[in-house]
Amino acid sequence: MAAYLLGAVPFGLLLSKALCKRDPRDYGSGNIGATNAMRTGGKLVGALTLLADIGKGAIPVSLALLAKQPESQVAAIAVATFLGHIFPVYLKFRGGKGVATMLGVILPWQPLIAAIGLFAWLILLKITRYVSLSSILAAVLLPLTLAFSDASTPALLAGTIFASLVTLKHAGNIRRLLNGTEPSIGNPRKAGS
Repeated sequence: MAAYLLGAVPFGLLLSKALCKRDPRDYGSGNIGATNAMRTGGKLVGALTLLADIGKGAIPVSLALLAKQPESQVAAIAVATFLGHIFPVYLKFRGGKGVATMLGVILPWQPLIAAIGLFAWLILLKITRYVSLSSILAAVLLPLTLAFSDASTPALLAGTIFASLVTLKHAGNIRRLLNGTEPSIGNPRKAGS
């Protein structure tokens, strides 16, 4: 429960309102993640949101690993934290898309897999300029790299949950990518446009 509640803290919303008096739900795709925080309040707000969302994923998983919890418990904590970000109780279960928090929970638990995913995301972003497409492909890569690395069954199940939900949360982005209206980096727009 504590992992879920930490994951549910809407840092993108809190930082945007505190630093620029704007609500990220009124811009871009309308969610509270780092990309919309950047569109709403600029690079500083976006960077702080990214770090906070990664941190809130990494902290509970790191504590579980330090306490030498069994792999199934680490996986449960990782999934609970991730679900908190996507479905935060504080915002009527309407949260972010989970990419940064996914990276946060994987980083201390499967650092090599996290590094591969981050590298793939950066390369794809450089090529396409679409955060959404890079995020979807990096998420889909996660369970594949876990499978090839002989990760545990709990890790593989958690990775599959992450990839599935990140892809589902990007359904609107997928539609916009297909019809050519998805904004690229540096192209803000009002939510719903």
